Amino acid sequence: MATAAPADPPPQGLVGTNDIPKTFEDVIPGGQDFVKRVVMIPMRDGVKLQTIIMLPKGAHDAPILLTRTPYNAEERAGNEKASTMLSALTHSDAVYVKAGYIRVYQDVRGKYGSEGRYVMMRPVRGPLNPTKVDHVTDAWDTIDWLVKHVPESNGNVGMIGSSYEGFTVAMALLDPHPALKAAVPESPVIDAYMGDDWFHYGAFRNMMLGYVHMQTVQQGPGVVTPSDTFDKYDEYLRAGSTGDYIRSRGLDKLPFVSRMMEHPAYDAFWQGQDLARLLAAHPSSVPTLWEQGLYDQEDMWGANHAWLALKAAGHASNNWLVLGPWSHSQVNGIGYTLGPLKWSGDTALEYNRDMVLPFLNQYLRGGATAKLAHVSVYNTGESHWDHFPDWPVACDKGCAVGLKPLYLGKDRSLSFTAPTEAQAGDSYVSDPARPVPFLPRPVLDPFFGYGSTYAGYLPWSKWLVTDQRFVDGRTDVLVYETPVLKSPVRVQGTPVADMHMITTGTDGDVIVKLIDVYPPQVPSDPTMGGYELPIALDIFRGRYRESFEHPAAIPANQPQRYRFELPNVNHVFQPGHRIMVQVQSTLFPLYDRNPQIFVPNIFNAKAEDYRPATVTVLRSGDQASAIGLPVVDGP
Repeated sequence: MATAAPADPPPQGLVGTNDIPKTFEDVIPGGQDFVKRVVMIPMRDGVKLQTIIMLPKGAHDAPILLTRTPYNAEERAGNEKASTMLSALTHSDAVYVKAGYIRVYQDVRGKYGSEGRYVMMRPVRGPLNPTKVDHVTDAWDTIDWLVKHVPESNGNVGMIGSSYEGFTVAMALLDPHPALKAAVPESPVIDAYMGDDWFHYGAFRNMMLGYVHMQTVQQGPGVVTPSDTFDKYDEYLRAGSTGDYIRSRGLDKLPFVSRMMEHPAYDAFWQGQDLARLLAAHPSSVPTLWEQGLYDQEDMWGANHAWLALKAAGHASNNWLVLGPWSHSQVNGIGYTLGPLKWSGDTALEYNRDMVLPFLNQYLRGGATAKLAHVSVYNTGESHWDHFPDWPVACDKGCAVGLKPLYLGKDRSLSFTAPTEAQAGDSYVSDPARPVPFLPRPVLDPFFGYGSTYAGYLPWSKWLVTDQRFVDGRTDVLVYETPVLKSPVRVQGTPVADMHMITTGTDGDVIVKLIDVYPPQVPSDPTMGGYELPIALDIFRGRYRESFEHPAAIPANQPQRYRFELPNVNHVFQPGHRIMVQVQSTLFPLYDRNPQIFVPNIFNAKAEDYRPATVTVLRSGDQASAIGLPVVDGP
């Protein structure tokens, strides 16, 4: 009988070993040029906040640049295994690292490594916050600790941050620590009802619900709301009202979502969180550089209105404003392009290197005067920066130059000549069952694949420059257009939609888009031939035409006026182009559907409440509809 061959003996020297050692320290060739400190800074109520301090090795008399974030300070502070501070920190920190700044990131209370309870956009102490702490006190306590415990510093602190981080910068200005010598709130959330994250002029922004889920379900990193549909358009439409969508996903169990649903109007809950009015009532002397993107798809309102409020309060001298050609927080990345638009250089680098750094050096180091214009606005029609002593250049009231009405006319025309017809109008049927999409479908969740390779696929950051030809053939979108321009039309300021309309319903939304239509052929870039580029657009909920605090039904079949500002523009409509205006009643699923009959709370609208309505845009001599354009002369 054959016998099996004996098994090979184990190799000598491997029996009983473990290839994973008990301890191992990475060896970084040449060492590191920075020191990283992780500390827990105590607040006045005993809660400790995780703070990451990145110091250039050998730093002495260096200024501190602080960011307070809900987005993971450890991650924001970068790669601790890097050999250089420049490679350890994020792209946006490069100019400050090269300048020798001490960089500090801190988790806000209740998030990531910090103790305490997290409250989304925690209000200031008072009626909406009965505790003794807020972002004002936390910033004060943090800065106080830093100047006492970081001996490498010169005792001067600046704060910088974008979006929510910009909100924490603005909050610190309500009672600034004496060591806070400069502030840079970028795309800050200032008034989340009127025009930042959660609402725009009363219309709710559905697409931010995934962000709330991601931020408030747990202390650490989260995920967007689970979805059973690739196309958010289908998903929201099938769910019914936004309230139905929220309840079907369990989002009503999230406290912040529940609070939003309880406050659909601009009541004391939202007014008490409007940082523009709080800052104007308690203005600081801290030099502050406000930044906002002209194409910011999330926080289009904040910086501009905070700056305007402080100017009105007599504090223009220590406040500056920069409006750049960016999507939300693009100043933290690369600014050569946005969607199809190509600029003359890296505008984000120009902002950080040529504006922010000299500003910080002046006030944190006693450096040369930054020589910043009080307002710098990128010219999106000529691809260069323009600098102004004030803003807006042209406006409805209080400016040297007034608005020039561009009237909607017969045969879908646009003209600077007022109409003379006795009775005239154009009608369309707005059907909530077939809302106009804000992006070509499929519409993805804006935070789908957040932080993954899928993120680059998302059109969310570029939707405000999306070619509008995808809707201008719909019967529920009215399109008005000028003849081909023979000379340039230069606009610098805030356009105003001034619409006279009739609806057969008792509620409804008004969406107005100001568009630059490119020539049929663009030899320098054939892909731009005929492109319908949005310059400014926004939505207005009709029930708030008289008061945002006290909604009222629209009288059916009676003319009503809807007047509201569009976002800032600094643009030139070039010869050979046309100016276009589109008018519609839905922008879905970015904004919730209006049932088009008045219900007390649209979050709770029933299926039978959603009804088609015939909407008529009036263009007669005594009820003309127009866009007030901030037209100015010459370059």
